[in-house]
Amino acid sequence: MFESAEIGRSIDKATFEAEEPALREALLEAQYELKQQARFPVIVLINGVEGAGKGETVKLLNEWMDPRLIQVSTFDIQTDEELARPPAWRYWRQLPPKGRMGVFFGNWYSQMLQGRVHGKFKDAVLDQAIDGAERLERMLCDEGALIFKFWFHLSKKHMKARLEALKDDPLHSWRISPLDWQQSKTYDKFVRYGERVLRRTSRDYAPWYVVEGVDHYYRSLTVGRILLEGLQAALANPQRTHLQPHAAPLVSSLDNRGLLASLDMTQALSKDDYKEQLATEQARLSGLMRDKRMRKHALIAAFEGNDAAGKGGAIRRVTGALDPRQYRIVPVAAPTEEERAQPYLWRFWRHIPARGKFTIFDRSWYGRVLVERVEGFCSQADWLRAYGEINDFEEQLANAGVILVKFWLAIDQQTQLERFKEREQIPFKRFKITEEDWRNRDKWDDYGDAVGDMVDRTSTEIAPWTLIEANDKRFARVKVLRTINEAIEAAFAKD
Repeated sequence: MFESAEIGRSIDKATFEAEEPALREALLEAQYELKQQARFPVIVLINGVEGAGKGETVKLLNEWMDPRLIQVSTFDIQTDEELARPPAWRYWRQLPPKGRMGVFFGNWYSQMLQGRVHGKFKDAVLDQAIDGAERLERMLCDEGALIFKFWFHLSKKHMKARLEALKDDPLHSWRISPLDWQQSKTYDKFVRYGERVLRRTSRDYAPWYVVEGVDHYYRSLTVGRILLEGLQAALANPQRTHLQPHAAPLVSSLDNRGLLASLDMTQALSKDDYKEQLATEQARLSGLMRDKRMRKHALIAAFEGNDAAGKGGAIRRVTGALDPRQYRIVPVAAPTEEERAQPYLWRFWRHIPARGKFTIFDRSWYGRVLVERVEGFCSQADWLRAYGEINDFEEQLANAGVILVKFWLAIDQQTQLERFKEREQIPFKRFKITEEDWRNRDKWDDYGDAVGDMVDRTSTEIAPWTLIEANDKRFARVKVLRTINEAIEAAFAKD
């Protein structure tokens, strides 16, 4: 894959200087059009052989374009904050918003290549990382991102010649980093595994561009032209094409029986039993959160359910067992302007807790396959592909030691009606009832179908759904606490 990048490509200075002004002007114009349209972000991944001009090229692009609209990030060494969270967290938090460009050094490809070259893992783990990168990029492109992936290349001969030329030069020897010397010894391995990565991840929606880095004039014009042509094509296409979903929309079952209708909604606790069991489970949770084994884990509880099903009350009983410094509650409402400028899951990735901490999501990432599906706030393609994206997301959390519990609090229509009326009559509860709550009752069956589909497609071994029979609030609160405690204990047992 690198033959054409080892033939000594070059252009003369006069040609470069003749073409540079027009290229700079066109890139700047495209950049401002990108900002004005604000329809998609641009992500530029920088990879390749050390010494092939990666940093010099990005520096030049910042001179050619408006650096205020370019965010350059490097991911060489993980910080303590990053080490305490799933690996992908560090990339999600640096994603550029729509209308801007992000340049990633030391990205997910750099991490997997360095790990394999230095024997930290075998081919099977590398292939898993490659698959994960492919799924991430597919998701980002489905969300509208424009991805450029550059591999800057040097032949082994040119790399050694560059090191020899610089090492004795007092003005430029500082440009040789320890990584340069290191890679000169592992060059063959690095290129071999690099070819494996490029072969398996160059796709129509996110292709690789291999650029020979010997001559900086050739390298600079090549990268600039690729960026310009890609930007212009995307900006000129008001509706960037997406793959159509293969699966037909899910529909109600033929026998009109749904998952929620199969729940035993008569389950209840007496007041005395509730007090006793609540105290027991709260004490149990308090002890588990203080257990030293919790330092290896983070805890996430996602609460979904019918309107007026008692999510707030259940959450209060969970937090009532804990020191406020141990947990954080994230209420999820309609996305903000900042959140709409990012991929859908970004707003949730940014709140992933560090090890030893607990985050409660009051509504969650499942909004895409629930309210957004039923209310038509997203396209059919968006919510159909969301099932796979959510499963990938939750698998990444589980692999990083996150204990994830997911609750659907279910009530029947009559119980909901009674609670709505009660809320309207009690002054301090009146804020809980809105016109939207009443409108949602008209789509009760649609939401029931969506919940059934959601559980069928996302209740997995690593992140199962727990359906809570919530007609009786006491029973629901105790079951929520008990489920959380059992999940923590099960995680401890696996350690």
